[in-house]
This record gives sequence, C-alpha cells and structure tokens, in this order.
Amino acid sequence: MGLNDWAPQLDHPIMMTECICNPISSRVKMAELLFETYGVPSVAFGVDAAFSYKYNQRLGICREDGLAICSGLATSHAIPFIKGEPVWDACCRTNIGGYHVTDYLKQLLSLKYPYHMSNITWEKAEELKMEHCYIASDYMSELQIFQKETKEAEEKTRYWQLPWVPPQEEAPSEEDLARKAAFKEKQSQRLREMAAAKRSLKISELENELCGLEGLLQQLDEVDEAEGTAVLARMGYLSRQEIESAALKVTQSLRKAKGESNEAEDKVDASLAEKYPLTLVPDEMLTPDQLKEKKKQIFLKTTTEGRLRAKQKRFEEETFKERQNQQDEEKRLENPELYLEELRSRYKELFEKVEQRKRQKTNGHHSNGHSSGGVGRGERLSAAQRERMRLLTTAAFDRGKGEDTFGARDEDWQVYKLMSKDNDDDDDKGQEEDEAELARVTSKLQELDPTFVPKSDQLPEHLPRSRPLTAEDYKIALGVERFRCPEVLFQPSMVGVDQAGLDEMAAISLNRLSARADIDESVKDRIAISILVTGGSSLFPGLVPRLEALIRQSRPYLSPLKVVRASDPVLDAWRGAAIYADSRGFSLQTFSMQDYYEQGEAGLRRHNIVYSLY
Repeated sequence: MGLNDWAPQLDHPIMMTECICNPISSRVKMAELLFETYGVPSVAFGVDAAFSYKYNQRLGICREDGLAICSGLATSHAIPFIKGEPVWDACCRTNIGGYHVTDYLKQLLSLKYPYHMSNITWEKAEELKMEHCYIASDYMSELQIFQKETKEAEEKTRYWQLPWVPPQEEAPSEEDLARKAAFKEKQSQRLREMAAAKRSLKISELENELCGLEGLLQQLDEVDEAEGTAVLARMGYLSRQEIESAALKVTQSLRKAKGESNEAEDKVDASLAEKYPLTLVPDEMLTPDQLKEKKKQIFLKTTTEGRLRAKQKRFEEETFKERQNQQDEEKRLENPELYLEELRSRYKELFEKVEQRKRQKTNGHHSNGHSSGGVGRGERLSAAQRERMRLLTTAAFDRGKGEDTFGARDEDWQVYKLMSKDNDDDDDKGQEEDEAELARVTSKLQELDPTFVPKSDQLPEHLPRSRPLTAEDYKIALGVERFRCPEVLFQPSMVGVDQAGLDEMAAISLNRLSARADIDESVKDRIAISILVTGGSSLFPGLVPRLEALIRQSRPYLSPLKVVRASDPVLDAWRGAAIYADSRGFSLQTFSMQDYYEQGEAGLRRHNIVYSLY
C-alpha cells in the first residue's frame, strides 16, 4: 500500500475485498485498523467473486446472466448474476476451501510417514497440493484403481525424495583408537581408585571394631566376675567366649581385606578345639553353669567345623576346575578341530537342557484350566516332589477320619523328613551345576571361536532385523492422497464439516432464484450456460468437468449447461477491483473517516458492500 518508515500514513482511498456473508465484526476490525492506524481517508468493501466475474465478463468469458462459484482459502461461495448485477439473496456459502485441503493432506502424510513428520511442514504440504493434487472424475472408481494396485495406479503415483546422504563406513583412525584407549584407561583408573578407597574404608572400620573388642576383653581381665557380668550385659554379650569369637571373625575379615595369607587363619581354626575343652567332658561331670557353657562351646565348635568343611569344598572345586582346564588344554593342543566340535556339541546339549527346565517351570501358568499343548503339573514334578504331595494328601486324609495321633510314634517324624523341601535341593543343585558348566563352555567357545554368538544374544526369528537405511526409506509416495484431499471440496463431511459441496451450492443458488416472481426457467437456463469457476482452489486439474457433470445431474434433462474457468482464478478479483476503484462510481460507495468517527460500528453495519459494479 506504499507504507514506509517516513510515511506511515495513507492519503488515498482503499478498496478492500471480502467473501460473501462476512461477519460485521470482521469488517469493523479492518476499518478500525485502516482509519486509526494508517489514517486512510475512505474505504470501500466488495466481494472478490463479484469482481472476478465482472472482469471475465469484460473479457467475454461469461455473460451478464450467470453464476460465479468461488473456492478460496477458507470459504467457497456461489453468487448468481442477472443483467450484470449480483443477486445476494440467492447466494450460498460453505466454510471449506484450500486451507482444509492442505491441512487434510498434511494429516494423511504425517500418519503415513510418522518418522518424517518434521519434514512434512505446512509450506511443503501446500507445495505438494499445488503440484500434484487433482480432482477425480469419479471418486469411487479412482479409489478402486489404487486399491487393486494396477499399473495405472503406479503411473499416477508421484514420489517426493527427501534429502538423504548414503552412510559412509570408515575405519577408525589411529587418533580415534588412541582416544578411546585413553578414555577406557581413565575409566579403569577411576574404578581402581574407587575400589581402593572402599577397601581402605572397610579396613579402617574393621580395625576400629577389632580395637573395641580387644579393649573390651582387656577390661574384662581387669575387673572381677560380678563387674564383668555387668559389663557383658551392658555391651550386649552373654560370655567372654562370644566376644572372642566375634574378635576372631573380625580378625579374619581384616586379613582377607588386606590380602594376607590364610595360613594363620588355618592355624587359628585348628587351635580352636583347644579352646573348647568342655565339649569332651561328659555331662554328668559338669555343673549346671558348665552345661550352659558347654552348649555354647558346642555351637561355636560346630560353626568352625562347618566353615572348615566349606573351605575344603571350595579348595576341592578349584582343584577340580584346574584339573579340568588342564585336560581341556591337552585336548585342544592334540586336535583343535575335534576339540572345538566337542565344545559346540556340549554347548548345544547344555543349552537345550537348561531351556527345557525353564520351560517346565513356566509352562502351564497361563493355561487357567485350558490345555496349552505342554506337559501338565503332575508331569513337571520330580519324584521327590510327587512323593511329598502324596504324603501331604495322605496325612490330610487321615486327619479328617478321627483323633489326630500323628507324631505319637517315632516313625511319624520320618515323614517330616520326606515332606521337607530340602529333598528338592538335588534338583536345584543339578540345575545350578548345568548353568555353571554352560557359562564355562560359552566362555571357552568365545575365546577360541571369534564367530561364535551365544543363542541368548541372538534375535528371535520372528523379530525384524535392523538394516541400513536407503534412499527408499526417505521417499514419500503420493498416491490416493492426490485426489482424496481435493475431494473435500465436493464432500466436506470427509473433514468433519457438515455443509454443502461445490455442486450442491450451485443447485441451491439456482433453486433460490425460483422463489422470485420475476425469474422464470429461461433466466435459469441463461445462468446455467454461464457458470464461472474462480478462486485459488479452482486450479485443480479436473475440477471443471467434474463440477459440470455433478451440476448436470441436478438440472432438467437436455437443459443447456456450460462451466468455464476464469482467465486467472487467483488475480482476476484484484484486477476487477482495481478497475472499479478507478471508475467514477467508486467515490459514491466509500465509507469515509468522518463517517467512521461520527457513526462508528453502527455506520459500518448500515454501509453495504459494493452493489452497483462498473
């Protein structure tokens, strides 16, 4: 409009176009902006479709009597003309336009390619709509073509290639390898420092605890028996031997934390028997207090012996593993291929055995009374478990018969041993041994065979395997979307708008003309042979023949009909308005600034849009 920083005001009138049935509030806001912000002297309002029709009438494309169907950005409307003047009472408007087509296309592509949603912007959807969308002559027939995936459908499909750079696999440079090695060493050093700090803290705590126990023993040596009993009660100990046992455990833990040899520990354990002399004395020769002390010494001695047996067992297991590793190494050196094949067979056998046990434990949990195709609960129980179930059932059955005398005989207590779940330890122990052996064989195979991949690390066959992305993954196909999106101009219900389409609007406008007494069928026939399609949304290929075919269905049989497109559907409205603004009648249709300040919004309500066109 010729605005700039040094001239923010306008000194010439403004011709403003709007669609039919535009709300008065919208016109008031526009007038307020023009008068109060830009200081325009006067303004006139006119309908864009009317200006486009009058301009094309000057070019000879349409006649004085006709119908203008304008499909713009947000609205579409039909305006009939008689003797060159618009008949506003017979006009029709629908709130559907190019905006809804673009928005529908963007939604469909975003749902179809959710991983490329950032690339499907509004501007790109508008560009794709203008370049590739068209109006189908028969919507349902066109859908069937794409549903059957015929050659014609492939020819009508358009592709949009997104930017894609082929991945380049380059071997890591020496600098990268050195940087990764340095980072790994740094992380290892940090972990070592953390472990050393934790070990130092633990040693300090154990030393403080041992110092406290030794101080307590020294205190007991300095006091008499009565005061010693009070000290023990205050510190939570029952006897001096309990404190010595605790000090012994702390000493062993401290030596283990410091990494000292266990020979001293073995000597200490061996000498413990001398500290429990009461265990060898018969009960008849002991006083009641000595009997209590004997029970404590028996408990401590039993604990020590159990610890020694566990240590001996660990030593035997380590010796066995060492001997087994030595035998495996001899086999490998003797015949490497045979040894590797035996390891694979052993791995397969152990893996199937472990997996079978897992399936037996989990099978049937989801059956809920229905057969799952696997073994039942009774078949999954071991022999010891089935025997325990039988004894429990028998005991419950006998209990309900009469007086409960179970436990009166010594033989009854043997049942408890059979019922105990400890008998299942053999099964659990066997499973743990199989899993440990499977882990050892897996580690050995990974060490000797670089191509070996454990089955637990392999992807299931039903899962899709990842593949490198190609240019096809960055290609967006426009098939059915090309004609499905513009179809909303004829079927607004596809986007949730319950209003008439373009063909129905033309029929409604012609029917409203029938209500006027001065209009007969001959006038409607003249209007029907001069239907002008204008507006940006009328640029879709195939719109004119589709609209003509649909309007013909609502017209009498063999009645004349002609639908034409404007010379320039986008700019014809501006050219028509420019011609009218340059005419002498323009000043008679303007609303001045003086009228605005005197009448305000009420004046704009009374001010009509341009009726008498050039």
